[in-house]
Formats: sequence, C-alpha cells, structure tokens
Amino acid sequence: MASISRIGKRWRAQVFVRGVRASKIHDTKAQASAWALEQQAELAGDRLPDKTFGQALERYADEVAPLHKGETWEVRRLTAMGRHKLADKRLALILGADIASWRDDRLKSVSPASVLREMKLMRSVFESCRRDFGWLRDNPMKDVTRPTAPASRKRRITANEVERLRLAFGLGDQLAAETATQRVGLAFLLGLETAMRAGEMLGLHWRDVELEARYVRLPRTKNGDAREVALSPMAVEILRLLPVGDGPVFDLDEQSRDALFRKIRDRAALADLHFHDSRAEAIWRLSKKLDVLQLARMIGHRDLKSLMIYYDESASELAKRLA
Repeated sequence: MASISRIGKRWRAQVFVRGVRASKIHDTKAQASAWALEQQAELAGDRLPDKTFGQALERYADEVAPLHKGETWEVRRLTAMGRHKLADKRLALILGADIASWRDDRLKSVSPASVLREMKLMRSVFESCRRDFGWLRDNPMKDVTRPTAPASRKRRITANEVERLRLAFGLGDQLAAETATQRVGLAFLLGLETAMRAGEMLGLHWRDVELEARYVRLPRTKNGDAREVALSPMAVEILRLLPVGDGPVFDLDEQSRDALFRKIRDRAALADLHFHDSRAEAIWRLSKKLDVLQLARMIGHRDLKSLMIYYDESASELAKRLA
C-alpha cells in the first residue's frame, strides 16, 4: 500500500508491504509516485533492488567479513575487486561471461591460487546477495569454470634454514622476546613445534595457556572448532619467554607479523619461504611421532585423507617397525 502526501513544497511517498515500511521525500509528486511503485515491486519480491556489484562488495565488507577470522585479508580482496570495472555493473545484469572475463584479467597479474581464493570470496558475496540481502535470485558464478588448482606446496625447512632465520631474528645464541621482531621469530619457531596457524598463535591469550600441563586451548580455529594443542618442551620454553599479561601472548597484529617476517626472511636470503611453511614442516615432523588420529586431533584436520601425504614411509621403513 502506498500513500503520497505533501510536505511544504515537497512530496513524501510512503510504502507498506508485508510488514515492511519505507518512505522518502521527493521534489515532485511524479517522482514520489514513481518511487512508490518501484518500492512496492521490490518489497513484494516482483523486482530486485537496483544495486551494483560494488555496492554488494561494500555491504559484504561491512556486515559479513567482520564475522570471519580472516576479516583483514577478506577486506583487502574485496577492495581490490572494487577497483575492477565489474564493480560498476548492476548485479542483476552480471552473467557468467562477465565473471570469466574478470577471472582472465586477474590471471594476467596473479597466480591461479590467488584467483581461486578470490573466486571463493566472490561466490560468497553473490551468495549473500541472493540468500541474505535479497539483491539476487541466482548466483551468477554457478557455471563459471575455475582455474586449475596448483599442486600442493611441499616446502620442507632444513635445520640450516632454521638457524639462518634465528640469527636474522636476533635469536641466535639465546632466545629473547624484547622486540616485535624477536616475537615474530618466536612465533615461527612455535609454529615449527606445534603446527599452529599464524592467526591461531596471534590470537592466543594467556587465559588459554596451561604451561604446567603443557597445552594451550584454541577456542576458535579456522574450521570453527575449538581444540587443545600439546606443547613440546621447546614450545613451553618459547612461551615462558613472553611477558604474561591479560592480552594476546605475542602482542602482534597480522600486518606487523607479515611485514616483519618478510623483511627478516629476505635478509636471511630465503625468499621462497612463507610463514605458514612452519605449519607444514611441523606436521611432517609430528607425523613421525603421532599416529594419524592423534595428528588430526592436534592440528585440527577433519579429513584424514589430507594427512596421508605426511605418512610416506617406504615399505622397507614400515617393515622395520614390525620387527
């Protein structure tokens, strides 16, 4: 139901459909009437709101991304998407071919792995528009071909490389936690001991650390599950170096951690090393000490098949275990 009323020299249009009320003031009665008809169609579900992909990205960044642990990186990717010409296009007019064109543009400047991550986020944006915002009836990405996933990274970290990193971080002769740079180095070493993700370590609070019992609690992890992580003697030694307080154990944010690690890694001439390689290396090492179920519990994997690549002993090596 719509009503048009005069307010001084202007006109107010009011619409009430299915319990939802909307109103707006216009300069002319004709404008007010046209707006009322459009609003009635939108609220009744007969017409979609006239929104652009850029507006969808902004709303997702404001309302949905803050609910995710990877908010910082999501917002960066959303901002980058907003600079592409696709952002100016009306949502209802976006076709799979438009997204394929965006995909091909991105592949010219970033790796297929990066495009895959961005496409996953883009799919979530469209899905929120369809399911939650009421801005779309169908997800235009359903028929878009994704780039071929690259082979999984299998970067091992040698003892020599760990030593070079320790020296570059100022942790050569003796471990210390006096500077932010040293704390980043300690976080990397803790990752080698526990297989914790960078975000899990930076989000760790002292209330969740049990040094005497040698474990830490992670209330919220990447897959949404809480878990407890056992600590080796070296891991306990690292944590004892950090000043106990009420806040995060490492007192670092993700941007500082990333920038400092890259700086020190390059100084150590290990440009192909990533911070998260510490997790993969730790899993390799732990697979020699724990069975697959124990390992899955410690590192938070639900799919046991994904862990089998770490159990790659030869038949001869397995035979020795049977002796």
